[in-house]
Amino acid sequence: MRIEYFQLIDRIVDLDTDARTVKVEATVPTTSTIFEGHFPGRPIMPGVLLVESMAQASGWLIVAINKFERMPFLAAIKDAKLRSFIEPGERIDIAAQVLHEGSGYTMTQAAITARGKRACTAQLMFSLVPFPNAEFRGYMEAMAERVGLPLKADPKASPESNPKANPKADPKANPRANPHG
Repeated sequence: MRIEYFQLIDRIVDLDTDARTVKVEATVPTTSTIFEGHFPGRPIMPGVLLVESMAQASGWLIVAINKFERMPFLAAIKDAKLRSFIEPGERIDIAAQVLHEGSGYTMTQAAITARGKRACTAQLMFSLVPFPNAEFRGYMEAMAERVGLPLKADPKASPESNPKANPKADPKANPRANPHG
């Protein structure tokens, strides 16, 4: 996990696009400037970053199902529950499953487990949009390789062949290393 770069999962351990499920793991870093303020003397992983971790796991699942044809952006969080604290150095396991797809949106159910117990759950909704350009898609492919996503973009689905893509979009304006922006 590289919190400062918003890369909140370390690797994909299981991906089943037929069952529409993914399992990923991450280890919370032992040190981070985030823990200096959250909280002094009692550092814990911020709940919003736990939800973001589930969103990133869900996002990679959606990218895989859509074979890099569309980019998922987090649109809504429903019924998020934070059940226990996650401390620096802890390993977390994140599982996500697609609940519904349609009309340009995908809904997932995700959960984080730590120390053998459920720590966080939420339903997450994503808006699916075309990749803005080949450079951004290439960046996301490199990130996918880093986390072990076994798929590449379909060359037939390049942004140049998609009339809805915005070739003037600048991926450097927001180079977060996560699959949903």
